[in-house]
Amino acid sequence: MDPVRNPYAPGAGQRPPELAGRDRELDVFDVVLERVARGRPERSLVLTGLRGVGKTVLLNALRSQAIGRLWGTGKIEARPDQSLRRPVAAALHMAVRELAPRHRAPDRIDDFLGVLKAFALRANQANAKLRDRWQPGIDVPAKSGRADSGDIEIDLVELFTDAAAIATDVGTGIALFIDEMQDVPGDDVSALCAACHELSQLGAPLIVVGAGLPHLPAVLSAAKSYSERLFRYQRIDRLDRIAADQALCAPAEREEVEYEPKALDLLYDKSGGYPYFVQAYGKATWDHAPRTPITADDVRVAAPEAEAELAVGFFGSRFERATPAEREYMRAMAGLSTTDDMDTAVATADVAQSLGRRPASLSPARDALIKKGLIYSGERGTVAFTVPHFGRYLRTQP
Repeated sequence: MDPVRNPYAPGAGQRPPELAGRDRELDVFDVVLERVARGRPERSLVLTGLRGVGKTVLLNALRSQAIGRLWGTGKIEARPDQSLRRPVAAALHMAVRELAPRHRAPDRIDDFLGVLKAFALRANQANAKLRDRWQPGIDVPAKSGRADSGDIEIDLVELFTDAAAIATDVGTGIALFIDEMQDVPGDDVSALCAACHELSQLGAPLIVVGAGLPHLPAVLSAAKSYSERLFRYQRIDRLDRIAADQALCAPAEREEVEYEPKALDLLYDKSGGYPYFVQAYGKATWDHAPRTPITADDVRVAAPEAEAELAVGFFGSRFERATPAEREYMRAMAGLSTTDDMDTAVATADVAQSLGRRPASLSPARDALIKKGLIYSGERGTVAFTVPHFGRYLRTQP
């Protein structure tokens, strides 16, 4: 069939042609937006799940919902080696700029931007040379005495409170979206929780929507014990059969193409219902199918190409980031997996026994893999892959 008309879109954070299986999450966020608009108390949201389940896509869809209700929004992608000051300052600058045209008092906007600039400038090292100092693109003088103490927890609470006041003036809200939230540095996680806690007590119209790997709730809980009650947690998982079929069939029908039932059976078996894999196998199958309806034989012919692309772009690129010692650790994990379900965790003691090593000697490799986002520890003494089917991939490699 015509590859130009191929509707499928396997890409990092790229919205698929049919956002199937996420109606519940979208409906929940609609309720959150409406409750905040009516001045009702509401918690911030945290989405968790493995890589490839569509957390970033869903995060962007939620942001679109907020924009549709005329909220101010900003989005950041956390990095383990970067403080939140710069990205949060940029995101809130964007959010307030969206609200500014509707605000009746320009001086109030300038006052907040002065506070925001002071907050951002604290990202500079005190002994940094003038030419090395970062300057945020905010065209008002920095104000002193607010959000500029240098203590990220104090400053973030004050900054969020002032930003929420701007939203209150306009009669709307602000939503800050944070992707890869598990990579926020420890002190900044604590500050973020404290700021959300303060906002929830005030009933202020500013919420945080975070997305991260399955161990993100544990990261938040380690920072502040009350985080378990502070956020509404939503686990984002693979698609069920009905949703996976919808993700494939709905865009195909718009191109007047159909699937035979056995083709859909095989595609679900190959993809496991993971949205990224659904798109990858769907795209390859479309390109190889000579005509409609698409058959199971078309899927079998196309599957090796999809698997080869996944091996290079999805699995291989991550494997290459690991050191030899880290690869050895992951291979041992893969060997201990009894199924292809990558939600299944293995005991760290079993990994050590498999390698004939003492558990303590493997701690550096394990910790490095967690930091690189290749594995996670959902429970004490266990580890699992963050990437679905990664164990299966490793077992096929020489």
